[in-house]
Amino acid sequence: MFALLLRVRNALLKRTRTAVGAVRGRDWRTGFPITRGIPLTRIGTRYGGWVVPDGVLNKHSICYCGGVGEDVSFDIGLIEKYNCAVYAFDPTPRAVNYVQENYSDYKGFHFSQIGLWDSDSVLKFFAPANSEHVSHSIMNLHKSDEFFEARCLRLSQIMNENGHKQIDLLKLDIEGAEYKVIESLLYDRLNIKIICIEYDEAHTPIDDGFLTRIRESISSLIDSGYRLIAVDGCNYTFALSTKHSGH
Repeated sequence: MFALLLRVRNALLKRTRTAVGAVRGRDWRTGFPITRGIPLTRIGTRYGGWVVPDGVLNKHSICYCGGVGEDVSFDIGLIEKYNCAVYAFDPTPRAVNYVQENYSDYKGFHFSQIGLWDSDSVLKFFAPANSEHVSHSIMNLHKSDEFFEARCLRLSQIMNENGHKQIDLLKLDIEGAEYKVIESLLYDRLNIKIICIEYDEAHTPIDDGFLTRIRESISSLIDSGYRLIAVDGCNYTFALSTKHSGH
């Protein structure tokens, strides 16, 4: 009973902190300012949805979504709302089966059984602690001994193979691998208008240094011309400022 009450208390405290951060215009977790005055819209289910700037995407937009699992409500929602092209990536066997059974012929939805990383590598994806969950982690967030292996590619390589010179939206829900991918895309100076990132260590830290890693990652994005425009739980949305567009 006490454990249940403690969980409820922590959830309420988190909501309160989030609300206070929104009023003050800062992310309560990291202290970074949140840019206000940008029209926002939320696409997808409560579990799989994301907040994005409204009025930026259109039928010509190219969207990359790293991490599919068994909820493509955001991916499909982008297609339905903007009639754009979505390229999704996830090597997890259950995710592959889910897409093949439900969305293999969905117009505008392109799926690849690969992971995102900073190099062309075959890596281990470690299982979650709860076998009912889908997502596996290169970073082994749950310290598991069970894994499968899959090929991963650098984002710039994927873009070259697809003939894309820019991405209008990139979503990263990749279980701790986001740090490497962000570092590589900034190094390669990729032109990406919107970046949506779940910092998984915010809820499943590897060690006590998790907050430093999150802050350093966000700082690198801001230093490269991105503005933090929304925080929804552990999901962070960034938009490239106009003066840095086409960098």
